[in-house]
Amino acid sequence: MPLKAHYRKGLREAGLDEAGRGCLAGPVYAAAVVLPPRWNHPWLNDSKQLSADQRQAMRAEIEATALDWAVAHCDEAEIERHNILGAAILAMHKAVDALRERPELLLVDGNRFRAVMGIPHVCVVGGDATYRAIAAASILAKTWRDEHMARLDAVHPQYGWLENKGYPTPQHREALRQHGPTAHHRRDFRLDGVPIREWKPGS
Repeated sequence: MPLKAHYRKGLREAGLDEAGRGCLAGPVYAAAVVLPPRWNHPWLNDSKQLSADQRQAMRAEIEATALDWAVAHCDEAEIERHNILGAAILAMHKAVDALRERPELLLVDGNRFRAVMGIPHVCVVGGDATYRAIAAASILAKTWRDEHMARLDAVHPQYGWLENKGYPTPQHREALRQHGPTAHHRRDFRLDGVPIREWKPGS
């Protein structure tokens, strides 16, 4: 089914999405994107439906074509301070604040959000597969976060972050058992019922 161009025709709408909420390590990223009303691309979709190469190609297209876009993140300390939902929403707030021009409506992927700058918003479950602007935001958030995790992998290759991006894969779990957590792990998160901060090498 084709993605929708807008929620309310004639408004300057920004799509919002985040990446990395379910990870054990690394920041949560968010993007805000305002697309030209008639712009579309055959690959534009929820980032999870695209290959890595398609996501990178679409990132370049979106960044070159969007009327406005911004990417922001909350680091591990902010995630501990605000909890992961609060940090994801805060990262989206930061992205909106970084736009050059204030949107008239925010289209937010998911079912939870807090108003920012008095801008009206609409939460859309599955929004990244429904609206073009949210799909574009999902692609930017995902590719920027993946790039960040690749840089962290160069420093901590034993956790496999280049492949798993910080998600709790068997490889990542085993590395935590062998090496314990890094400063980039979300130390309040629980894995197998135990906070990550309590995982010790050889546990």
